[in-house]
Amino acid sequence: MKRFSVLLLACVCALLVACPKPASAPKGDVSTHPTESGQPQPKLPTLKLWLGAHEMVTEIARTPIEHQVGMMWRTNMAEMEGMIFIFNEPGQRSFWMRNTLVPLDIAYIAADGSLLEVHAAQPRNETPLPSVSERVQFVLETRQGWFQRNNVKPGMVVRTEKGSLQETFFRRR
Repeated sequence: MKRFSVLLLACVCALLVACPKPASAPKGDVSTHPTESGQPQPKLPTLKLWLGAHEMVTEIARTPIEHQVGMMWRTNMAEMEGMIFIFNEPGQRSFWMRNTLVPLDIAYIAADGSLLEVHAAQPRNETPLPSVSERVQFVLETRQGWFQRNNVKPGMVVRTEKGSLQETFFRRR
């Protein structure tokens, strides 16, 4: 029995030494989800897009957290800037404006780069804006009214400086 107790004690000690102690948070520090932090996400990598004859610089949101935070907490967006959201597969999408302070247009785009639909979205409105189409693989957010001001309409194709959206984001390596 004594041998078993010594062996058990040795195993417990080995486990305690092998598992680092988690860093303690400063007193009063409460961890929050990035969408509730009150802070915008850092600027994401950018890429030039062409919509008709218009060139736009867009930030690229690829990960689930980048998708969730998006334009939250940002206070401005230049006229020729946007944010493109990349999804691995086409499907129906739905966006909302939780913690988003800038009025936006939300454009749903098919896998082939064709503009399917555009929705105007109001700041802080948490009502979902679902796509009608189930073919959405990309979503582009711009300043509200951008599509109308620039005469960019559904059916037009979005391209990048590297080619089609598929070639740019899903090229086989």
